[in-house]
Amino acid sequence: MTDNSLAAIFATRPDGERGIRTPKTAELVARKLRSMIVDGELSADDHLPNEAELMELFSVSRPTLREAIRVLEAERLVEVRRGSRSGAKVCIPGPEVVARPASLLLELAGATVADVYRALEAVEPAAARLLAEEGDDAAFDELERFVDEVVPDEYASGQFGRAAAEFHSLMVQLSGSPTLALISGMVHEIFERNHVDFAQQNVNRDRAQHESNYKLFVRSQRRFIKLLRARDGAGAFTHWQKHMVVAREFVMLGREELRVQDLLD
Repeated sequence: MTDNSLAAIFATRPDGERGIRTPKTAELVARKLRSMIVDGELSADDHLPNEAELMELFSVSRPTLREAIRVLEAERLVEVRRGSRSGAKVCIPGPEVVARPASLLLELAGATVADVYRALEAVEPAAARLLAEEGDDAAFDELERFVDEVVPDEYASGQFGRAAAEFHSLMVQLSGSPTLALISGMVHEIFERNHVDFAQQNVNRDRAQHESNYKLFVRSQRRFIKLLRARDGAGAFTHWQKHMVVAREFVMLGREELRVQDLLD
């Protein structure tokens, strides 16, 4: 690249400024607080010090500090309760943060809910293999407890669909891959919000089929956990693929062409 080309890149911007913009003080304060959250110095549900302490710590004015807090609030890293004396509370955002804009983009692209489910079919078997090959007994025990305790309780209260979705999410989280967990969590969030009304209609319409699906799910997951304990990565991958195909026949029946709607407000 020539010097002239570089000069063109750093030429006067439309706003009249030149060169690289110097970060505002509020951005620097937000960056420091963000780093403290990422590094674990501040944990979920911790409260930030009060305004006076933070102003002294960073040597900034109250308006600058409040602007920094608004930046973190927009990123869902802190929650501010107006009028509360406890100040801003640290939050660890979940997949819903990325699901919101992703849902809008999928709606604009005309994506179907079936397409969203296919994305889960692509991601989850890979997580199942990883969990079998690299997971530990504590993870397998947690899944088994979920099947033995949580799923029956949720089924009894009419929330079997929610429990099944939570098991899927838990499996991916326990795989040890933050990237797969984020992708899966985002897609699950979009799918579930587009699917929840339909799922409840299915339960109300055919209780006998619902009970059959529940029993099939429990048998399938107990078989899956055995594969995990055997460290059978290929078997876990194949089993989860088949499980997703069977589940698709129930969750997508009659709505294969339904388009994604931006329901995350």
